[in-house]
Amino acid sequence: MGDKNVAAGASSMAEKTVLDLELAIERAVDWLLEHQYPEGYWWGELESNVTITAEHLFLMHILGLRTQELSEEIARYILSEQREDGSWANWYGGPGELSTTVEAYVALKLAGVEPDSPGMKRAREWILARGGVEKSRVFTKIWLALMGEWPWEATPMLPPELVLLPKWFPVNLYEFSSWARGTILPLAILRVKKPVFPLPRHARVDELFVRGRENADLSLPRKKSAWGRFFYGMDKLLRAYERVHIRPLRRRALKAAEEWIVQRQEADGCWGGIQPPWVYSLIALYCLGYSLESPVMAKGIRGFERYAIRDERGFRLQSCISPVWDTGLALIGLQDAGLPGDHPALVKAGKWLLNEQIFVGGDWQVKCKARPGGWAFELDNDWYPDTDDTAVVMMALLGTDLPERAKEFAIERGLEWLLGMQSSNGGWGAFDRDNTKVFLREIPFADFGELLDPPSVDVTAHIVECLGRMGYRPGFKPLDRALRYIFREQEPDGPWYGRWGVNYIYGTGAVLPALRAIGFPMDDPRVRKAVEWLKARQNADGGWGEDVLSYHKKELRGRGPSTASQTAWALMALLAAGEARSETIHRGIEYLIRTQREDGTWDEPHFTGTGFPTDFMIRYHLYRHYFPLMALGRYREEVTRNA
Repeated sequence: MGDKNVAAGASSMAEKTVLDLELAIERAVDWLLEHQYPEGYWWGELESNVTITAEHLFLMHILGLRTQELSEEIARYILSEQREDGSWANWYGGPGELSTTVEAYVALKLAGVEPDSPGMKRAREWILARGGVEKSRVFTKIWLALMGEWPWEATPMLPPELVLLPKWFPVNLYEFSSWARGTILPLAILRVKKPVFPLPRHARVDELFVRGRENADLSLPRKKSAWGRFFYGMDKLLRAYERVHIRPLRRRALKAAEEWIVQRQEADGCWGGIQPPWVYSLIALYCLGYSLESPVMAKGIRGFERYAIRDERGFRLQSCISPVWDTGLALIGLQDAGLPGDHPALVKAGKWLLNEQIFVGGDWQVKCKARPGGWAFELDNDWYPDTDDTAVVMMALLGTDLPERAKEFAIERGLEWLLGMQSSNGGWGAFDRDNTKVFLREIPFADFGELLDPPSVDVTAHIVECLGRMGYRPGFKPLDRALRYIFREQEPDGPWYGRWGVNYIYGTGAVLPALRAIGFPMDDPRVRKAVEWLKARQNADGGWGEDVLSYHKKELRGRGPSTASQTAWALMALLAAGEARSETIHRGIEYLIRTQREDGTWDEPHFTGTGFPTDFMIRYHLYRHYFPLMALGRYREEVTRNA
């Protein structure tokens, strides 16, 4: 299947690079082994944007826990991320973003940064040139409302009665994604209570209102769709209901919401393993009368220590942590590099993963009747295991020598859970089954991120690959349904969209190895179309890259500066398609070898992970390492097998 005109030169190319390849793999393996934690896991930083850290300062202000030392550390970090034009971006090299810049500016003022300093002047001018705080997103306005800088009446209604709606009702709490329901419910409490924790006088932001605070545009976001108009009308009705003195369900709803929140706190104090439901739950409970010394509040506040990073740049907070994900992928990388299944590092990591399997229920049970058996992304997130982590962990365990009965039991229960989580269209979402009511995206509250968790091709492909490694082949009904879903989602010119990674390179890089794993014919025209698409996107330096803006700009699909992780995804896809002897592959492998650092890893400042496309992007600090290691190892395996 490789390029015919390079078949003769492939052998000499392989001979020429074999020493460099062996050295690159050896150095990458050594680096990864050196960075394994004593407990057996790997865990790299999960970097996002400055709003997470700015909001931590807001939270400390609201709870009365803000210190000068923390303020100065946070200010130092935020200022280190400011762009030349005065703004802050959502990802490395991205454009300035208004709400992110507003929150950074407010945090800096709260921290005591001089408003007439050059950086603050540039930020203020940039914000005002784009409409000021009035044009910021709903979440930013809610934070401003909490601190007395925006009227609560100018935020969307979020009735806590939502928690009382039965699960069969078209709109109920469980039709939202796991992260959305965990955020909406505490915000509904806050919308009812309308608490205000005023900023100090020096930190107020009157200067961010273009026409002055008294002339601010307080209108809600209006959506043009029929559902958007419907929900805008519902918002008006809810405001009328709010003015009625007798609301028979309100007290019951607030109590039910409180119990729902408290029940879902994790062992380390977090909610859902992510920052938004965590901070809003703490504030909501605080407003309901929970003292800082109460067990739930004390544990929640203490839990941030695990997510915090302090270094020469100051203090920053991770929005989430990824040790299970990192460990599963690191194991696969080491296995691809040739480490035997009984290697002590692999065995230690495998045993750690076995202990992370979740055998208690969660919200996913509303629509899935399978027994528990999945894995979560974080150290503590038993309520919300996810299918992507579960598939990756199972693949990692398959190649690791572990006590036979324990391994078989873990994989059996993991498989049962995965199959039960398959959605009706054949694909898999990350945390929920059939979380697909798209009309919910039209509520006024939904102007940021994603409220739903519908099936995605990249998650589905990882599960298909896992099934293939377990020996399943077409003819197995869940697999057949998944294949139909995957091919329905293919773009006309060949690639697949990447929901959880940037972007079409990530999606395509997930699908082709999955098809290879299940024995799918790689000469199928649909596969060849994807191969040609990837080949056409290779950069002049031999690597691949894709701009985050490809989520909105079709012409940027598969286009961008080369990165180690995206190059690895493209290479693994092409290797799966039988292209090991092609010039395209050789150039890609040479790029990875050439750009490897002396210490064995790669530099990658770009954000290649996705939380919410363009709204919340992620730089996984280990993506630059274990994915290139996988690609190099698989290339060596293919060349050796062909030879």
